[in-house]
Amino acid sequence: MANLLLIESPGKSKKLSQILGSGWIVKASMGHVRELANDGEDALGFDLLDQRIECRYEPRDARGKQVLSDLRQAVKQADAVYIATDPDREGETIGWHLQQALKLKNPRRVVYSEITSQAVQSAIAHPRVLDQSLIAAGRARDCLDKLVGYKGSKHVVWRLNIGAKSMGRVQSATLHLLCTREREIQAFKPQDYWSVWVEYQEGFKAFYRAKVKTKAAAVSDTPDDAKEDKETQESDRVTSQAEADRLVAIARTHPHQVTTVEGKVAQQAPPPPFITSSLQQAAGAKLRFSPDKTMKVAQALYEAGHITYMRTDSVTLAAPFCAAVRQYLEQHDPTNVPKTTTRHRAVKGAQEAHEAIRPTDVQRLPSQLQASAEETKLYELIWNRAVASQCCSARLRKTRVVTTSGALQWEAKGQVVEFPGYTRYWNNLSADTQLPVLQPGQSLTLKQAAADKKQTQPPPRYTEPKLVQLMERKGIGRPSTYAPTIKTLKDRTYVQVEKGKLQPTPLGMALDEALATLLPELIQPEFTAQMEAALDTIAQGKQDWQAYLTDWHRTYFAPALAKAGQLLQANGSPEVKVGGTPAIAATQSKSQATVTKTTCPKCGEAMHKVPSQSKKLKANHFLKCVATGCGTVMFWNPKGKQYELPYAQRSPDPEAFTELPCPVCGALLERYRYTKEGKEKEMLRCSLLENRRGKCKEVAFFAGHDGFWSPKFGTLKLDLVK
Repeated sequence: MANLLLIESPGKSKKLSQILGSGWIVKASMGHVRELANDGEDALGFDLLDQRIECRYEPRDARGKQVLSDLRQAVKQADAVYIATDPDREGETIGWHLQQALKLKNPRRVVYSEITSQAVQSAIAHPRVLDQSLIAAGRARDCLDKLVGYKGSKHVVWRLNIGAKSMGRVQSATLHLLCTREREIQAFKPQDYWSVWVEYQEGFKAFYRAKVKTKAAAVSDTPDDAKEDKETQESDRVTSQAEADRLVAIARTHPHQVTTVEGKVAQQAPPPPFITSSLQQAAGAKLRFSPDKTMKVAQALYEAGHITYMRTDSVTLAAPFCAAVRQYLEQHDPTNVPKTTTRHRAVKGAQEAHEAIRPTDVQRLPSQLQASAEETKLYELIWNRAVASQCCSARLRKTRVVTTSGALQWEAKGQVVEFPGYTRYWNNLSADTQLPVLQPGQSLTLKQAAADKKQTQPPPRYTEPKLVQLMERKGIGRPSTYAPTIKTLKDRTYVQVEKGKLQPTPLGMALDEALATLLPELIQPEFTAQMEAALDTIAQGKQDWQAYLTDWHRTYFAPALAKAGQLLQANGSPEVKVGGTPAIAATQSKSQATVTKTTCPKCGEAMHKVPSQSKKLKANHFLKCVATGCGTVMFWNPKGKQYELPYAQRSPDPEAFTELPCPVCGALLERYRYTKEGKEKEMLRCSLLENRRGKCKEVAFFAGHDGFWSPKFGTLKLDLVK
């Protein structure tokens, strides 16, 4: 019999099989195989008892059932089972689910952060037991996220009737950051100002200073990986045209001379190697990759054995790799070898479970990589950054010159790289501006004096890399959650990408404004960061996860939901004032509602016509029942020329059902007709609404010449679709 190695991704199977050789079976769980069931109160799948939580797990979907069935057969053929899920909290939790679902008595947990022969063989030789503290933190996160997401969505978000689908612990706090910035932009009032400057025949430009600082700005040792825009020099702001003209006139009529020449040599330390957040920031700024795309490309590089694990917050590099980089530099760049190995400080709050992101072999140059163009570009970033982190500091000569004309002072700054150091591999310096050799008291010849009219700009919207940087700084989420959180906000149409920047949609702004009134603490970054810190404490074995979650629900979340419900309850209709406008998100106004002849299909009372500005509606209003405890809404269908209930509340049309099962959950597929680009079209989809919003959302068969086809599940023949 053989040894069985259980991993997450099938993409690693071939590489691992080659490393382990005969006598080993490598099987993939395809990620998560189990999840909390959708049963019980609010479909949470767990019960909150006194200081205790009873969870009910089930296979994630039809594929999960099949995977577990296949793995059970593999377990029967194995002498020993090794669990090699990913080396993080989520991977540990998946390993625990595999142990439980497969009823493994003594599985051997092995952890490696790179898929190389040495790392894998070493891990196999030194197995451990599953870490119960990490598992507790993983289970706590699953329960906490579902508790906030399901209860918050059902009892708050859905009752708003604004078209919002969900809220979430990390999702809503991140949306709040974007909406807060958007409100700052909307409230911004631009002001004119002038930048006054002089240019000398000696070959440099200087800017007006109302008061010259006595010391030059320090060299930054923390490069901004999300930086995209180049800094431009300008003078101290002059707020009127008359004052700008006066300064220019003085500059033109008074002689100029040098009063101060300052020069100093500064060292700029190399940046640390990539962690998840800085990789996403750099790939976004330099390659225009979204965080989600960055992680997918990095996953492919990891599975191919080219880089170490890409979900990490540690800037530590293994000693053998540091030695290998040192050897590489000694051979190819000997002047860039530091006296001692460079160490980098970890980000505050980092767990540092394993290494930074780096190449598995520094001798594998980017030009030698056999991979796709996108993988090669990302690998080049990772290789350059890892090597740069072990190089010498850059040596800069910074110069500052102050000149005078009459009572006015002008300042010019320059910088020259005397020794490039790490910047040969990772250049994060601003462009050189070399000043001529000048002496104090030296007379200067004015070439030009002028004032450029400018206007103050609102704070910029965040790019995806900048948002990741902000999430990290605020403590919102962890490395594994940055990319999926941003993707969810886009998928829910709470934000849109406009000219490369994330802009909240009216729906996103409305939802955030409502949550700011109904659940104000939950959307604050500091509040979410406290929850992340609690999960970290659980992962360290310092706190019981069940006690934490039950206490959190009892002392905060349940009362907060109850209070939100009271605010929403006013006569059965939302009556929360948000930003001075009656009704949440300005989508409803009870005072403007009028009674109609249409009766409520649920209670028989007359429906009220409510004005709405929502772009999602086919009309400028909707109908709402204001009877106590009802709250039914109906929307106008211009095709059928009638009001209809939301999809979730409509009775299924038996004529729409086919005899074909959904490839994911097994429910029958249904026909769905829609209009696109003015043409009537038809598709097949899962008939269960709750699954269409979740695990079956990718089940979509489109009508074609030869039948119905799906980019994921293939083609269905027409004769099978009855």
